[in-house]
Amino acid sequence: MRKVLLLSPEEPPYTLWAEALRNHAYQVEIFSTIEEAGERILFNLPDLLVVSESLQPELARDLIFALKYDLSLASLPILLVIRPEKLPEMDWKEYFVDDFICEGASREEVLSRVELAFVRAERLADNNPLTGLPGNTSILRKIEEIIKSDEEWAVGYVDLDNFKPFNDAYGFSRGDEVIRMLARILVHLVDLYAGPKGFVGHIGGDDFVFIVPLEVAEKISQELIRKFDELILNFVDPEDRERGCLITTDRQGVLCRMAWPSVSVALVPIWKERFHHYGEVAAVAAQLKHYVKKIPGSTYLIDRRKEERRNFGID
Repeated sequence: MRKVLLLSPEEPPYTLWAEALRNHAYQVEIFSTIEEAGERILFNLPDLLVVSESLQPELARDLIFALKYDLSLASLPILLVIRPEKLPEMDWKEYFVDDFICEGASREEVLSRVELAFVRAERLADNNPLTGLPGNTSILRKIEEIIKSDEEWAVGYVDLDNFKPFNDAYGFSRGDEVIRMLARILVHLVDLYAGPKGFVGHIGGDDFVFIVPLEVAEKISQELIRKFDELILNFVDPEDRERGCLITTDRQGVLCRMAWPSVSVALVPIWKERFHHYGEVAAVAAQLKHYVKKIPGSTYLIDRRKEERRNFGID
């Protein structure tokens, strides 16, 4: 049961909002002073905080700032309740809140705002901080969803080869730019060829996942390779481009020549009843990645092995 704390007068409309939230399985408490609420928050953290701006405004602003400034509490969703006539004069830079509710809002609107705040918080918590793309929880959920689908899909596992030597040679800042570049290419291509059916997730580091209808998966992989190989040159120093390689040290500290990053894609086709859970998909992907990463340069590999119900064209 999610806990919602109302920092407000214990009177309508707040008592009516509290009743509506309780009727929808939320645990709700109302505190009418900042001091009481602050102690309650610190020793028994709620899942969401609703703060009335008209109740001790300066103290309310200070409390919100303190909560958002604390890294361990910054993800707590906070909704600010304000009078509608104050909207034009609000300076939202002064309030580290996630949303607002007008004082005259109906119980239905308050419920929707609270539910949206929780959905938004879950989404942001899962997103990768470097690219803003959905993370592992969303990826797993999406794969579990398509496993049960009647349609045919492909899950593409994408990562970079020779990325560590590139980071060692040029620094993490440029490495991060390469990762963001790869993310932008993926998002663009998946949107172009799959539209709303497509999905792109960021596992972490230089590892990504894209999920698209099976018929466009190879085209996306081919275009990804072409665009990445073209754009990676913008991140390589002119003297290294002219030399055709990076000069860096290996793990033993020995000076050596290394190729700049290339991209590998492992494509796992999915159709109904081929897989029953995420782990089976990940196991096939691991096998494919083992082979595709042995191939020099940017490349992709699709699982074309015969199955009882399907043959992807390899005899």
